[in-house]
Amino acid sequence: MNPDDIEQLARRRAGAKLGWYAHAAAFILVNLVVFGMSRQGFGDRPWSIYPLLGWGLGLVLHGISVFALGDGGGLRERLVQKERDRLQRQRDRNGR
Repeated sequence: MNPDDIEQLARRRAGAKLGWYAHAAAFILVNLVVFGMSRQGFGDRPWSIYPLLGWGLGLVLHGISVFALGDGGGLRERLVQKERDRLQRQRDRNGR
């Protein structure tokens, strides 16, 4: 990889991590409000656990995609390269 490729990849990964941090902050803030509403009597039972669990699963999956698969796994880069190769072969076939 040349320095420009490294810079672009580093920026993309940093952006993905910042996106996850923003997602986590929104998760905390919104679920605090929902929990407060649940405790104030908006409903018969404490219902705030359901959105917390659903959104929490989404947050966990987002974190896995950013921190586990995005960094060390190189899954995204391999998939991009595979797609690039496929498109190159297709263009070569059609261009000849």
